Amino acid sequence: MQYKAPLETYTGRVKEVTIGSGRKAVRVGGQNILPLHYFEGAAANRCVVALEVDDNGAAGWAGHVAGPYKDVVHDPLKWAKRCMEMGADLVCLHLEGTDPQGANKPAAEAAALVKEITGGLGAPLVVYGCGDDKKDVEVLTAVAEACKGDNLLMGPAVKENYEAIARAVAENGHCIIAQTPIDINLEKELNVKLLKQLPPEKIVIDPLSSALGYGMEYSFTIMERSRQVGVVYGDMAMQMPIIADLGRECWKTNQARADAEQGMLWESITAISLLLAGADILVLRHPDNCRLLKEAIEGKL
Repeated sequence: MQYKAPLETYTGRVKEVTIGSGRKAVRVGGQNILPLHYFEGAAANRCVVALEVDDNGAAGWAGHVAGPYKDVVHDPLKWAKRCMEMGADLVCLHLEGTDPQGANKPAAEAAALVKEITGGLGAPLVVYGCGDDKKDVEVLTAVAEACKGDNLLMGPAVKENYEAIARAVAENGHCIIAQTPIDINLEKELNVKLLKQLPPEKIVIDPLSSALGYGMEYSFTIMERSRQVGVVYGDMAMQMPIIADLGRECWKTNQARADAEQGMLWESITAISLLLAGADILVLRHPDNCRLLKEAIEGKL
């Protein structure tokens, strides 16, 4: 008698979120299965891989991860184009230069930069602020207005500033990143609040990512649980795609900074782990790992 593995079916489905517009738009989510369980149901879209660009010119990056971009790091548009040439599905721009504790670049300058990149790149763009609650409101509002209709994925929106950022995102036709500190209850609470201003198809969850050896197991558990609550238990407030902004976490570890080979392994193992946990967007720094993860996603490994 031939053995047939039992198959599970679920009532919940992750909402499909579109980033960008036109034929080069990227879609994430849309699945009614647990991560990579393609044998059990439908997955409208597979995980996508973004490469990171920093408006600070790779300041603070280890030389062995900045190396592939060393001739373009002072021109974010050229850097973004290099990322696409190296196989990225989309680009993730970090506006670290707007940090009040750093260069403190004005919001208007950041908005002009994002507009230049969206106009010249021809590919979807993810935009992160600097992480300062007050400055991010100013910067992301300016970016949303300058890039109206470009359908950026932008954030982070956190409990301290989500209302203002969500309003700017909704009024100018973008998607929002809902960020919470590795806590599923806070994650759901923020999603419920954002759903009063935005449809679920405009929200992506960022539960925060940790690097291998630095609490990644906790990040894995929260992502895994988030996907289970949305798909298995059908909780509509948890049926959004997940972004894992992991490259910056991996490459700031002592191990990754000290040795190029170890850094590559640190990032790739973290990325594959969070792919298995349920991430829909993986943000990496090294292009070789971008190619590796795309091969894994496409089932070539």
